[in-house]
Amino acid sequence: MAPQLKLISHKLCPYVQRAVIALTEKGIPFERIDIDLANKPVWFLKISPLGKVPVLTVATDSGEVALFESNVICEYIEETQAGATLHPDDALQRAEHRAWMEFGSAILGDLWGLETTTDATTFEGKRQAIAAKFARVEAAVGTGPFFAGDRFSLVDAVFAPIYRYFDVFDEFADLAIFKDTPKVRRWRAELASRPSVKAAVGADYPQLLRAFLARHDAHLLKLAA
Repeated sequence: MAPQLKLISHKLCPYVQRAVIALTEKGIPFERIDIDLANKPVWFLKISPLGKVPVLTVATDSGEVALFESNVICEYIEETQAGATLHPDDALQRAEHRAWMEFGSAILGDLWGLETTTDATTFEGKRQAIAAKFARVEAAVGTGPFFAGDRFSLVDAVFAPIYRYFDVFDEFADLAIFKDTPKVRRWRAELASRPSVKAAVGADYPQLLRAFLARHDAHLLKLAA
């Protein structure tokens, strides 16, 4: 019996989006179940040791297995599912891609601080940290259209949700994070038009993110005044 996949999700989570993009690029059917992270269901806590999304449940002949951590899920999808290849064939290049996926996670850590802080000094520190990281990304990006050339990869799946944040942030202020990164800007635009990237969130994503910023009284909102 082929595995049946369910993805436990939250509508804003960028880590969930990685898995959705990977599954969509592979053309693999799956069921997406959104939960409220502020009121986590008991059944979810039983299968998620860290209490975080995403969780991918895989129904097999011997029972259901729950996988957690987005990069682990993406690697499982790549290794077991047919469809487009999302990792390089060469072992060294695969390792390099995995390293940049981790770098994307580090950017998301700074982004959390950027979007939730109420303090101007903390905000500026996070803005500078993100800009510095994207300067490193600029040096690593190839000639495009994607991270490593013509083939969409898991690195692209990791960075697409990062860029999506700025589609909303740009409504409030020009943070100048991509000012000196022309290759990154081209890459961002290419990913924004990718069908799998568009499908990774609902039409209400911008509204939900704005509401999230408002609940945190984010300093970012004050820049629009």
